[in-house]
Amino acid sequence: SEGYFSSHFMGEEKIMSMIGSSDPSGSLLDYAPGFHRYLSELGYSPWAAEKHLYLMAYLSRWLEMESISFCDLTTSRIEEFFCIRRLEGRSDLRTPRSLEQLIAYLGKLGLTLKPQISTEPLDVFLVNYHRYLTSERGLTEGSAHFYLNVARLFVMERPGVTQIEWTGLCARDVTKFTAATCRSRSISSTRSVISAMRCLLRFLRLEGLTNLDLDQAVLSVAGRSSSLPRGISSGEVTALLDSCDPTSAIGCRDYAILLLLCRFGLRGGEVIALKLDDIDWRSAEIIINGKGGRRDRLPLPADVGAALANYLQFVRPQVTSRCVFLRLSAPIRGLGNTGTIRSVLDRACSRAGIAYVNPHRLRHTVATEMLRKGVSLHDIGQVLGHHGEATTANYARVDIDGLRAVARCWPEVVS
Repeated sequence: SEGYFSSHFMGEEKIMSMIGSSDPSGSLLDYAPGFHRYLSELGYSPWAAEKHLYLMAYLSRWLEMESISFCDLTTSRIEEFFCIRRLEGRSDLRTPRSLEQLIAYLGKLGLTLKPQISTEPLDVFLVNYHRYLTSERGLTEGSAHFYLNVARLFVMERPGVTQIEWTGLCARDVTKFTAATCRSRSISSTRSVISAMRCLLRFLRLEGLTNLDLDQAVLSVAGRSSSLPRGISSGEVTALLDSCDPTSAIGCRDYAILLLLCRFGLRGGEVIALKLDDIDWRSAEIIINGKGGRRDRLPLPADVGAALANYLQFVRPQVTSRCVFLRLSAPIRGLGNTGTIRSVLDRACSRAGIAYVNPHRLRHTVATEMLRKGVSLHDIGQVLGHHGEATTANYARVDIDGLRAVARCWPEVVS
């Protein structure tokens, strides 16, 4: 099958003519022209696209030899297929991840693999808990992932082989696990674990797995962080922005991302979630998709608008995705997760010669700068997308001049 495709990137007619030859075989080859176009849309180079077409032809022939259809592939059979490729000495596309684009393309056409449903008690429990977190609690995938990790650790301590044994679960078990898990964590991380545990225990009560309200056994975190919100200086912000090369594709994209972080104090997930439809160019406004489904409409500053327009007009690939920020190499699609935003900041900090700054510190920077310019805490909360005034009130601690004005004088002792 390696000789099935020519050494040059082919048009649809050439692919169709080659399909009729006697060498290649298998039902997947009927989808070769469409898969070829799909890879082109994702930005694959002719050389890389050819390799995926070779893999498709190889898989098609193997499926025919094994007398199975694509939809009947399981995780074990896919691993068997790639084990054969590795044994034959193939130098690339040697792991199941290599089929990601083919599976995605065929899935759009209705050819989907059978879901791999695990019957292991832990897996079944976590699937149900994940459904509860996302559908009923409305958690984002990032938060749900953290809650699931905490739940997994807790469930693994429960007895039971064929099923998880919840009988006998008591407050002592909850306290012991929470204390052990949070022993080496910071205050903020401990608070996250506490929230995850309370949510898990409410789920157990809701599902009838325990008849006790054990979420009340999870004590609040004693103490609070004594440090003030820490931003960075205006000089460091300037250095971050100036470190980007606007004449390069990646520099142009990263500059627009950094401006959004430095002007609006966006969370990494909010940058990733930004869609083309969220920018209202006529009204000079931008819609931020925040936590909990919150959508805030904010004015679009001139410098941010200019950076976005420059990126969208000259750099952003012309693809069907509605995400504003895309990968610049194949497969071209929206940025995967907040780790991408942290990588953008990491590169910028290295170029600027400053210590690494995470997106949250840039939120602090935006808030403290607004506070210094006399912006009210209510308006700061609107810009940052806070759900409650208590969160924004934390920044009042850095307004030394404002605190000095309302502070009472220390009483003098009269002898």
